[in-house]
Amino acid sequence: MEYTEMKIRSDDIFKGKIVHLHVDEVELIDGSKSLREIIEHDGGVTVIPVDENGDVYCVRQFRYAFGESIVETPAGKLEKGEEPLACAVRELSEETGFTAEEYIYLGEFYPSPGYCHEKLYAYLALGLRKGKAHLDDGEFLDVVKYPLDTLVEMVMNNELCDAKTIIAILKAKRYLEGLK
Repeated sequence: MEYTEMKIRSDDIFKGKIVHLHVDEVELIDGSKSLREIIEHDGGVTVIPVDENGDVYCVRQFRYAFGESIVETPAGKLEKGEEPLACAVRELSEETGFTAEEYIYLGEFYPSPGYCHEKLYAYLALGLRKGKAHLDDGEFLDVVKYPLDTLVEMVMNNELCDAKTIIAILKAKRYLEGLK
């Protein structure tokens, strides 16, 4: 059975620099009506840079929405019309200073499909070369290094809560295991 909902009308609530919020009235398959609060976002990427020793370079940064600093894989927002791979290359360089010889596409995912239109793309970066980070204005973070196996344990022990980071770590681990 197809459970498609049909939009009847849409009301803009907020249009910001990063997100656009609108409330849509929809007709459900049984003819009843409901409201859907939707956040539109241009999407983004996350990159898991793994060196020849199996170490991963993450970033630790303060996230205002949660009021704490968290460990994440390097990531960033897609610019209008930007290809995900180009964004991955840019963000890895900006946040860590690294460039990579190889970027391996690990897939895409919807972080919060119940209310958000955002799509994220994950990449594994191999053949790392160190350079100098060049953060965006107002961006403050530390680069931290962990063995990939330690990050997997941190995921399983609920020490990492960022969804994109969890997905990137587990997909990279599975991918790299297949190479052995």
